Amino acid sequence: MWSELELKNKHLWLAWLLLAVYLSPLFILGENAHIRVHDNLDSNISWYKVLRESGLLFGPVDSTVPQIINGLPRDTFGTEFSGIEWLHHLFPSMMAFALSQAITRCFAFMGMYLLLKKHFLKEPEVWPISVWVSFAFAITPFWPSGMLSTLGMPLALWAFLNIRNGDSTPKNWLTLILLPLYSSFVLGFFFFLASMGIFWLYDALIRKKRNWVFFGGIALMTAVYLLVEYRLVYSLLFPQEPTSRDEFVSSNLGFWHAVRLTFENYLLGHTHVMTLHTAVILPVLFIVMWKIWKSGIKTEKTFIWLFMINIILSVWYAFWFYKGWQPIKDKVSLLNTFNFARFHFLRPLIIYLLFGLGCRFLWKMGSGWKKAVKWALVLQILILFGANPEIDYRVIGKPSFKEFYAEKQFEQIKEYIGKPQSSYRVASIGLHPSIAQYNGFYTLDTYNNYYPLSYKKKFRKIIAPELEKNRILRTYFDDWGNRCYIFVDELGKNYDFTKNSDKKIRHLDLNTDAFKRLGGDYFFSAVPIENAQENRLKFLKAFSEKDSAWKIYLYKVQTKQEGL
Repeated sequence: MWSELELKNKHLWLAWLLLAVYLSPLFILGENAHIRVHDNLDSNISWYKVLRESGLLFGPVDSTVPQIINGLPRDTFGTEFSGIEWLHHLFPSMMAFALSQAITRCFAFMGMYLLLKKHFLKEPEVWPISVWVSFAFAITPFWPSGMLSTLGMPLALWAFLNIRNGDSTPKNWLTLILLPLYSSFVLGFFFFLASMGIFWLYDALIRKKRNWVFFGGIALMTAVYLLVEYRLVYSLLFPQEPTSRDEFVSSNLGFWHAVRLTFENYLLGHTHVMTLHTAVILPVLFIVMWKIWKSGIKTEKTFIWLFMINIILSVWYAFWFYKGWQPIKDKVSLLNTFNFARFHFLRPLIIYLLFGLGCRFLWKMGSGWKKAVKWALVLQILILFGANPEIDYRVIGKPSFKEFYAEKQFEQIKEYIGKPQSSYRVASIGLHPSIAQYNGFYTLDTYNNYYPLSYKKKFRKIIAPELEKNRILRTYFDDWGNRCYIFVDELGKNYDFTKNSDKKIRHLDLNTDAFKRLGGDYFFSAVPIENAQENRLKFLKAFSEKDSAWKIYLYKVQTKQEGL
């Protein structure tokens, strides 16, 4: 028979092996792998490539990248001190993505395991819960370009709790210094550090313990983030021209709509921080909460507090978009331009801590409950394995990396046009502009976190006739506008019409004069345009390629004098 230590080590090795299996499609299939499209292939992956090829990784804060919208501010692409930028600078895009996934998930597993073992599940006999809850947390379908912004929180909390408890060994301080190099301040750790600040205030005001070393850790990590994100700090201290974010209208929900969104977020989660907790974890938490309530057990205060905070975060998230906020947001621009709803990015950490604590509570209730806990862990891991992008996106018919970016097909288009790509401008219809950008084309359309407001107003003139037909698209562009796309009423908010689609545009109405004024020459359309001539568009050729998800219809914009 194996000793308890040998058994634990075998479980840890098995977890590492399963993590390698989970990651293996990315390395085995390469560009034939299926990965997330939303806020990934449609944006970040192409941004990294555009920045690399621009040679402006270390560009000045006032420099622009000419390939996008006739000059997109360099700072839009983020800091050069981000690890993911360097991966994409040193490796081909798909390999960089795979390596980033491996780094993030390995540190997520280690961080959660260290946190549970040291601070939450200290009893030696509950080690299986520490191992497999940590593994489950590590394979949650997080937003890829967030890196360790959410999945690194357990590691950071482990270091902070160590420091709070008097352990100031170098490993803890090094953790706080290095994590900012592979995570985002505004997409995760701002909210985590704010929570640590509240934790310190609780110690100082309620427990009457002013732990200045703990406070120093919070200050140190914040300072490192501000240094890493110096471009963001500069833009806040020395704002240039207004950006698209200055026109954001984020609070437009009625009261009952916000209530519904609260339940949706609590029960189902959010696309950027998916936890897949609905089917298994939530029932476990409710059972534990019911038993605590029934028994009046006062030793489970941590579970109760985390349970309540989890609810509060969903309420906060939903009601941040409640229209009652808007008068205040109109007066304080930071409340519009910065998404404070993202405190809910703390939920993956809290939900899986609750899962661990809940499983421990049931584990101690006897052999029958032990079996139930084991089944809960197995089922949760099976659910998460089923959500592996290679399974999930392949089943629902999403294109692979190679099919999405269709490099051979766009090389054919480039050769057909026969001019230097920098000498003309293009835009896409029914297709993400990131595809053209990835393939080196200079685009007038884009998807970015912000860009000059003056450009948004010029671009709007191109699509104004189509926006007038569709209130949803009009509100989407005017009140948000990060997707600066050629919106078409007949297509709606759909940007991925594949070559198997039979969709056609019959009543296109674009201001092609405004398009020409911005330097526009060609449209790449994923669907045929039946009234192209009415828009002074000359159809040139349709391009198909077996390794592409698209059929591209190439149209050239004619001047009034050219005729058709």
